[in-house]
Amino acid sequence: MGGTGLALEVSDLSAGYGPVRALREVSLTVPEGAVVTVLGGNGAGKSTLLRAVSRTLSFHGGAVTSGSVSFGGRQIGALAPDRVVAAGISQVPEGRQVFARMSVEDNLRAGALGARGDRRARAAALRRVHELFPVLADRARQRAGLLSGGEQQMLAVGRALMAAPRLLLLDEPSLGLAPLMAARIADTIREINAQGTAVLLVEQNAALALRLADRAYVLEVGEVTLSGPAAALAASDEVRRRYLGVVDETAAGDVPDVSGGPDSTGARPAPARWEGVR
Repeated sequence: MGGTGLALEVSDLSAGYGPVRALREVSLTVPEGAVVTVLGGNGAGKSTLLRAVSRTLSFHGGAVTSGSVSFGGRQIGALAPDRVVAAGISQVPEGRQVFARMSVEDNLRAGALGARGDRRARAAALRRVHELFPVLADRARQRAGLLSGGEQQMLAVGRALMAAPRLLLLDEPSLGLAPLMAARIADTIREINAQGTAVLLVEQNAALALRLADRAYVLEVGEVTLSGPAAALAASDEVRRRYLGVVDETAAGDVPDVSGGPDSTGARPAPARWEGVR
């Protein structure tokens, strides 16, 4: 995991829904090839952040009020959603939102709409999806609504991958899944990242997210209150208390030190800051 270039940069982003402000001057970065996670409770602004990046916020009655979003050095804050996909960003929405009456195959084809590349590129993307999720090949003709919840999550991820994104936005991929299926989805996220795709992961399962990520941010009522290497946040007493549970001593301890520092003694760098909930 981890890269040296900068894939996504969000700078001082504020957004809301009418008079309700959901994000307040949020800044974060996703390096090329990295997994970055955003933690926070319900209503913290996590989904709003992903929608602002993918330019789908207006479909939910929201709008960006200030700040900027750039990808690969290019400002994307004024692009239409299909142009964001063409630029290399795909989103897997919360709740999967597959096209229930359409076949698995047609759901995957829909994911390639708006993407750059010819028929050969789409065929290569489909092969990649089938390698990651063989069940989708087996059930290509089946209606998506007849799949299990875990299989629908696989389909939602596969649909997003059909656009061959450089950055994958994942909104609560483990939500509502049994622990075994959530673990399978986590393994797939690792594999997707190992193949070179950066990931911005929104996840309430903090223990799972911190195992996957290089870097983590905590959102509280629309503001970034804590950020740093995932290993540092996993070792933070405050994060353990708020998100891992005070008795979950192994969840943080299982997270590898991905900070890249030379210290091999087990010491972890301190998170950037913690501010109380506003």
